[in-house]
Amino acid sequence: MKKLILPLLFLLSLTAYKSVEQPDYIDIQELRKLYSSGDATKWPAAELHENVDKATFQDIGVLPTVPYPDYNPYSKEKESLGKILFFDPRLSLSGQIACASCHNPELGWTDNLTRSFGHDRQTGKRNSMTILNSAYATSLFWDGRAKSLEDQAQFPIGDPLEMNEKLTIAVDKIAKIKGYNTLFTDAFGDKKVNLQRIQYAIATFERSINSPKSKFDNFISGKSEAYTDAQVKGLHLFRTKAQCINCHNTPYFSDNQFHNDGQTLFGTKNEDFGRYNVTQDVKDIGKFRTPTLREVANTKPWMHHGHFPTLLDVVELYNLGNPSPVQKKYLGTPRDSLIPKADPMLKKLNLNKEEISDLLAFIETLSTPTRRIMTPTMPK
Repeated sequence: MKKLILPLLFLLSLTAYKSVEQPDYIDIQELRKLYSSGDATKWPAAELHENVDKATFQDIGVLPTVPYPDYNPYSKEKESLGKILFFDPRLSLSGQIACASCHNPELGWTDNLTRSFGHDRQTGKRNSMTILNSAYATSLFWDGRAKSLEDQAQFPIGDPLEMNEKLTIAVDKIAKIKGYNTLFTDAFGDKKVNLQRIQYAIATFERSINSPKSKFDNFISGKSEAYTDAQVKGLHLFRTKAQCINCHNTPYFSDNQFHNDGQTLFGTKNEDFGRYNVTQDVKDIGKFRTPTLREVANTKPWMHHGHFPTLLDVVELYNLGNPSPVQKKYLGTPRDSLIPKADPMLKKLNLNKEEISDLLAFIETLSTPTRRIMTPTMPK
């Protein structure tokens, strides 16, 4: 009997070993056919966490037409005015800092710095987010304190760490520049300059900053050979085992929600409570807005603190479930109630090296070559 049991145990252990070490077989050509069919209903089902609202979930796909609000409809003249204001440093106290200082079109419409420099070379508290495709964002800034692009446009001007100018003075300075008279008249019907018009023009320009079709867009629209096998596998992993789809969904590749992914840096000099600073709701401690993954390869470094220099670092973080240590010294102290609670979706993924490589290969297809734009001449 023992002679039979020992070989059986060996075979069982070998089977268990293979099931761990060998990934499930994936028919790449079948996946290629389904994902590039041009019909998302044929895709394999996305593996969603129980906390994701299945009724409102929207899968990834091609971006729709840019939405413009009824109160601020698009016009070419308004976009042109907004572009000039976006690049005009005279909105700042020093006359040296413009919106484009932190959102450089040749750097993925960010600045590729851990944290941006502002007035008097002061360093900001967070990494500068790209404005690419921001027309599809339902709130702006890492903490969502701005409800629209129009609302967002005023914040950097008055921020002492950024442009450091009183809004009324910034408006007066623009109003005194004669070269703006015709531009405001063309955009709004008369030469009157006020804060709302400045906000509306900048927002209109920002809505025009969008990605061209990416390799991902072309692949799922029918160009089946646009992807390598690794990229096909990466796309499938993104929607299944890697769990990225839980937060990075919709054609914008962001759920426009707020999550705590363990990056509060609680108890350190870089501690940041994120959304809580806006709502004062303890449930929001450590939550940050899900950034879009479109153009992500061009918007380094990553995370709200800018501490991640490579996309591999980011994927490895989530693969490990972000094992951030609990600051036990604060247990039982007045700060006890402020200890952040990570999102339950954050868990170990057990991706192997090949899967991580495939996932990164897919993520890189969401980015497009950097495009230059002509810097406008400033009105005199």
